[in-house]
Amino acid sequence: MKLNICHLYPDVLNLYGDTGNIICLKKRLEWRGIDTEITLLPIGEKADFTQFDLFFIGGGQDFEQEVLLSDLHSGKAKEILAAVEDEKVFLCICGGYQMMGQYYLTHTGEQCDFIGALNLYTVGSDVRMIGNYMFECLDENSGSEVIGFENHSGKTYLGEGVFPLGTVISGFGNNGEDHTEGARYKNVFGTYCHGPILPKNPEFADFILKTALSRRFPSADLPPLNDCLEIQAHRYMSARLAI
Repeated sequence: MKLNICHLYPDVLNLYGDTGNIICLKKRLEWRGIDTEITLLPIGEKADFTQFDLFFIGGGQDFEQEVLLSDLHSGKAKEILAAVEDEKVFLCICGGYQMMGQYYLTHTGEQCDFIGALNLYTVGSDVRMIGNYMFECLDENSGSEVIGFENHSGKTYLGEGVFPLGTVISGFGNNGEDHTEGARYKNVFGTYCHGPILPKNPEFADFILKTALSRRFPSADLPPLNDCLEIQAHRYMSARLAI
């Protein structure tokens, strides 16, 4: 059994330790004796998207998202759309999450048209939403409590057919208004959660892995790991944010 993971745009979308999510996925598979292959796909490089089981897109600044536009519109956006509709698994963080939507309207009125894989859009603000935060995933998204760090000025609004990843307990989430955090469409998971998200939230990490594995290996199972340290870190931050 082997899982093939594609890390999209590691050269520019790599803020706040997001690459730690790739390390976490790899180790949690290795500890269970499951092979994994990580393919880095920077700007300008091509690959056969049908060969991957899981895609990861990290966060970046507005300028870096604009740099990616020409590469996306040269054909990669169509490949991403096809992979999404084929129910491949995507984990998209902050800028990578916004990029999967329809567009980003900057606070100065400039519009960047993105992939359009998810029916959502983002509007820039001159006020940043920043700090440690916590949300609870919907039952269909693991039902777990997730802690992390958010830092974004974009306010994201979900359209028809796209559902929140979870509900904000402490912090801002998608827009600081409707208490939603992240998005789920088919097997795409979008979130503003840096940190990185997966090492401090092992239940959610395993949910992502199970979703990817079960698509290719329906009878696949993930034996439990000793997550004592991860759970302690999670509980410490959860207690701080609950005050």
